Amino acid sequence: MREHELRALLEAVAAGKIGTAEAAERLAQLPFLDVGEAKLDLHREIRSGVAETVYAPGKTIGDLERIVSPLIAAHGRVLVTRVSDEQAHALLARHPAAVHHARARLLTVGGGEPLAGYRVGVLAAGTADLAVAEEAALTSVWLGAAVERHYDVGIAGLHRLLDNLDDIRRAAALIVVAGMDGALPTLVAGLVRSPVVAVPTSVGYGASFGGLAALLTMLNACSPGVAVVNIDNGYGAAVMAHRICAPRASHPHTSRTGTPARSPRGTPRARARSPRRRRPA
Repeated sequence: MREHELRALLEAVAAGKIGTAEAAERLAQLPFLDVGEAKLDLHREIRSGVAETVYAPGKTIGDLERIVSPLIAAHGRVLVTRVSDEQAHALLARHPAAVHHARARLLTVGGGEPLAGYRVGVLAAGTADLAVAEEAALTSVWLGAAVERHYDVGIAGLHRLLDNLDDIRRAAALIVVAGMDGALPTLVAGLVRSPVVAVPTSVGYGASFGGLAALLTMLNACSPGVAVVNIDNGYGAAVMAHRICAPRASHPHTSRTGTPARSPRGTPRARARSPRRRRPA
């Protein structure tokens, strides 16, 4: 169940269109559904704004089928990350509406509607980084963002980045993916106002240490405003961008300014305070 569906259900109960027994039956699977190997967190999107995602490695095809089907039934959509070709083919046979994004190693059902109202720019230093960049881009699309891709804009040819700078600056947030020396996010952050989510990749020769060199470079960025996710974690970068950019005005726990919502009386929760003692003159 998504937040707008929960609100609609509660409004229907308040209006007398749905009885409490029927509402209770619809809510019976909240906050989780036990399917044996997994306990599906059906309440997560209501709490955090992002539905539970299925991480495919380590799961059998049977595991995935028992997990994916209830999530589709509950949400009408699902995102499966790091899915193998074999796993994807099995899920496609069971769910014809699913789409397998082979390069990004994602499988999606639904998603992207309604648009979340923000634009994300996804930059990749080189073609070797595209698997991770596409994971970030397609996850952002699934979360409802408008996405613009700017690929092969690494710092070895700075003119390629500068040629796209006007479009890059229009994004609400930027996901910048790079391996090797991992310097691209630092450069980009010095040219734009938008927050930059940096993604180190495991691309590079031996001294890159499987992406560790790029990770340390990004953590040591001299340009402020760079947040760094784990190596090859395009999915995590997209979720970070979503949490930064998704409109907060509709969230039940925050006001339009993002501060904690006030109580019905218009005042925050009262705190016990002891009277101030005046110091002697």
